[in-house]
Amino acid sequence: MASVTFDHATRIYPGSETPAVDQLNLEVADGEFLVLVGPSGCGKSTSLRMLAGLEDVNAGRILIGDRDVTDVQPKDRDIAMVFQNYALYPHMSVADNMGFALKIAGTPKAEIRQRVEDAAKILDLSQYLDRKPKALSGGQRQRVAMGRAIVRQPQVFLMDEPLSNLDAKLRVQTRTQIASLQRRLGVTTVYVTHDQTEALTMGDRIAVLKDGLLQQVGTPREMYDTPENVFVAGFIGSPAMNLGDFKVADGKANLAETHIPLSRATLDALTPDDNGHITLGFRPESLDTTTQDEEGSFPVTVNLVEELGSDAFVYGQLANAEAAEAITSGAGESQMIVRVDPRRPPLKGDTIWVKIRQGEQHHFSPATGERLPS
Repeated sequence: MASVTFDHATRIYPGSETPAVDQLNLEVADGEFLVLVGPSGCGKSTSLRMLAGLEDVNAGRILIGDRDVTDVQPKDRDIAMVFQNYALYPHMSVADNMGFALKIAGTPKAEIRQRVEDAAKILDLSQYLDRKPKALSGGQRQRVAMGRAIVRQPQVFLMDEPLSNLDAKLRVQTRTQIASLQRRLGVTTVYVTHDQTEALTMGDRIAVLKDGLLQQVGTPREMYDTPENVFVAGFIGSPAMNLGDFKVADGKANLAETHIPLSRATLDALTPDDNGHITLGFRPESLDTTTQDEEGSFPVTVNLVEELGSDAFVYGQLANAEAAEAITSGAGESQMIVRVDPRRPPLKGDTIWVKIRQGEQHHFSPATGERLPS
């Protein structure tokens, strides 16, 4: 086992002036499960491929343990990769697929068989070892790809969106299996996904990327409770955080008839570049339904109620049309999301009054997008 270090690692593709990955500094501890997450084109897969040796590093370096592998061939890096498309050999049995890399390396047949059987037992594939991939389900094929990585006994596992080709139910089941398997084996793992739910449920830590730049690294709880900027705040969480542009006056954040008190630390952190405004973030689950008379409450017109059994979410907009334009959420511009009591959901067209729960609002600078003290 080994740690992984990205030291100012940069990748610029030929013909482009903008780095796909720009001076990435990231430490992955020995045995840690780290998830790289971000929207398409953010550089997460490029970072993984740099670590695998499939992409050149134009500047900086990459270390596995104490060994600089920046210019080392992929086959000599002691890593194993699991791809999005299972990449199984269709003419080989499951056992032959899992043991193929060992066969190429000249490992004795008896040892190959033993490692394959051990991995199959872990992955619940023992009864399928003689089958061909076409006789397996999508989840079983993905487990075979996992098994092929496990038998290598590498220092580092690399996984590039391995669940994307699975249906929703199988994706939930397989992500649980992968997370528990990694903790059982204790192998350092770097996992790439665009699905922030996967990131929150699987990773020991999460690294969020945007436009090739690292935005924040932390535990799932840290990402949820203290996002460092507006991008992370809007990306992490399901449904996404509501974000609003409020005018600051008299020590309060003001939007139409809504007035939300701000602390002295928040007010002092604002700069002239913020132009007398502040960005407030509040999650759908951080809003309580209340009455019109409650200070800091604001009216939301219900456009849609999404009932999920254990939860219900209201999709709507501020009743004041001008103020509504200042709010964005995962539902789009001028839209708000509110979690409500699933046993007493409002009806379409209703107006509900909501208030941000004490201590659960997030403050950001409109000029920089960076988090402000509360």
